[in-house]
Amino acid sequence: MLSGYMAASVDASRVGTVPFDYVAFDRVFPDDVYEDMLAAMPAASDYRPMSGRATENVLPDGTHTRVKLDLFPENIRNLAPEKQNIWKVVGAALRSVQLKRALVRKLAPGLSRRFGPEFESVGMYPIPILTRDITGYQILPHADTHWKGITAQFYLPRDESAAHTGTFFHELLPGRVVPKSVQMKLVPNSGYAFAVDTDIIHSADTVGPEVKTRDSILLTYFVDAGALRYMRNRVKRIGNFLVNEFRPGGLR
Repeated sequence: MLSGYMAASVDASRVGTVPFDYVAFDRVFPDDVYEDMLAAMPAASDYRPMSGRATENVLPDGTHTRVKLDLFPENIRNLAPEKQNIWKVVGAALRSVQLKRALVRKLAPGLSRRFGPEFESVGMYPIPILTRDITGYQILPHADTHWKGITAQFYLPRDESAAHTGTFFHELLPGRVVPKSVQMKLVPNSGYAFAVDTDIIHSADTVGPEVKTRDSILLTYFVDAGALRYMRNRVKRIGNFLVNEFRPGGLR
């Protein structure tokens, strides 16, 4: 099963400790699955603008430099039939308990610092989204919100021509953020993950015109402990579905 392959890839991932604890992936997906994913990339009209705190990613003409497609069954059902099957399989693997447990094991140092010795019992709700960035996209140095427990990104380029556009990790020092301590190279079938906390600072430089599209999967595990978070995560999923359905061109 794909979830088992991905969990094994996580277990075999490289561990980094500078400037913070993270893991880096090689061959996240089997080669044939990766090729099928590239061949089944959605059309531009299948994506919708990705909202969030990064308002700098709306250009003066209203163009959104990052768009997304949530990889839940209700969101991919409108894809062309020949594209649906692979994204159903990939989406299910990304949401699998097997993959989540592997990430929790691998990110134990960071998770234990934030959640304590019982970190393995903390609920985590996976939200996988396919993202596409175009010229002008950037994200300034920041820490992810504490609603999140784990952030993972799987890069989906066709070649290594955009390797320089990968995510930067920053060291947080008193009074300042040290720029560009470590960079994750954006190369085919690779990625990274880290346990979210206030001192986990990362960024991405502006995507230049030499890059046609910067495709990746963001897999975010939202903390699912307590009634408030439990309801918020599921309401958020429903809300995203409704926004996707009723956007211009969303209903078919």
